[in-house]
Amino acid sequence: MNFSKKLLAACILLALSINLFAKEQKELLFYIGITMVKPIDELAKNFEKMHNCKIKILQGGSKDLYDSLKMSQVGDLYFPGSLSYRKENLKEGLLLEGVFVGFNKMALVVKKGNPKNIKASLDELTRQDLRVVLGNASSGSVGNATKKILSRYGNFQEAMLNAIFLSPDSRTLTHSLIKDDADIILNWYATAFWDNNSKLVEPLILSEKDAPKAMLVLNLLQTSKHKELVRLFMQYASSKEGQEVFYKYGFLDDEDRKNFDKISF
Repeated sequence: MNFSKKLLAACILLALSINLFAKEQKELLFYIGITMVKPIDELAKNFEKMHNCKIKILQGGSKDLYDSLKMSQVGDLYFPGSLSYRKENLKEGLLLEGVFVGFNKMALVVKKGNPKNIKASLDELTRQDLRVVLGNASSGSVGNATKKILSRYGNFQEAMLNAIFLSPDSRTLTHSLIKDDADIILNWYATAFWDNNSKLVEPLILSEKDAPKAMLVLNLLQTSKHKELVRLFMQYASSKEGQEVFYKYGFLDDEDRKNFDKISF
């Protein structure tokens, strides 16, 4: 066999092996609430290398995502911004077992340096001299959490009437501050540390009494065709390595990590 024929044979074998690899590579579809995209994206990239698979992430408001997966009946994992979405929809049968990975907590977020001298109090959301933007409870977890927190506090209606507009998700809320459309927002704490956000905005920590933490749980979907692979991802996300990633993005603190194995839902 001359050199050109050997080269052709090698190319054919390479093409066949690449084609075989492509056929064997499984694809997963994850529905992820916008606030948690950063840690999931990092974990997904690691997982893809370990298990020869491809993970596609569909991001959006938690309610919108659930409505989408319910209508399409396609997907492998659902990760909303609050445990309430699991509790409310569990009876429909689309959500199977869940795995705890961290907490979402709400904070008032203002421009870097807090030029308006805003206090860490929910009363600030009713100040008429401030441009207030709040989450829409009908589209995402941040709006749902806003409604619960302010209703418990007693100023939900007043704060809603004082808002200049409602935002569909946490990313749009932060952008309203960055674009100078707002002076104050009520948003997930972790969003203040996305990318370059920490250079432009800062969180004002609310008391645990006024803003209880929301548990974050990964949910295996009944529609998944690769359930065992998804279970491996869920185990990885809740492992020590996964905990480090969620800690880095503000979804776990030192106390949470110390008690991680004791937390149940």
